[in-house]
Amino acid sequence: MFLGEYEYKVDIKGRLPLPPKFRQGLGGELVLTKGLEKCIVIYPVAEWHKVADTLSAQAVPSSKFRTMNRAMFGTAFSLSLDGQGRIALPSILRNRAEIGDTAIVVGANNCIEIWNPTFWNSEKTTAEEQLWQIIESLEEQR
Repeated sequence: MFLGEYEYKVDIKGRLPLPPKFRQGLGGELVLTKGLEKCIVIYPVAEWHKVADTLSAQAVPSSKFRTMNRAMFGTAFSLSLDGQGRIALPSILRNRAEIGDTAIVVGANNCIEIWNPTFWNSEKTTAEEQLWQIIESLEEQR
């Protein structure tokens, strides 16, 4: 389980250190892909296989299935941490998420998200507001 948020500098080569607590949970190989929001998502390879299996098990018309596969797997990258616990952010993902020289690394349970600090602050505010609305609706259902 990945928890917390951390701010790190991205070096000139596009490398980003990951929190030491996160490195243990990633194992050797990891998968980076674009998030549904404007961020980069990192999955341990075992979690990525679960995502792939879930998507493959869905009853989706073949043309939409191909489109979904292109969107999910065409922008995914298999990487490993370097000896200093860093990952090299692919430029296509970095550009889409507008990651500059600083990034916020966020634990999101079974995956890790990498955010532009401005986008993260906005997302965090929205998420906190929605969280309480969701909790209230769950309490009302009891």
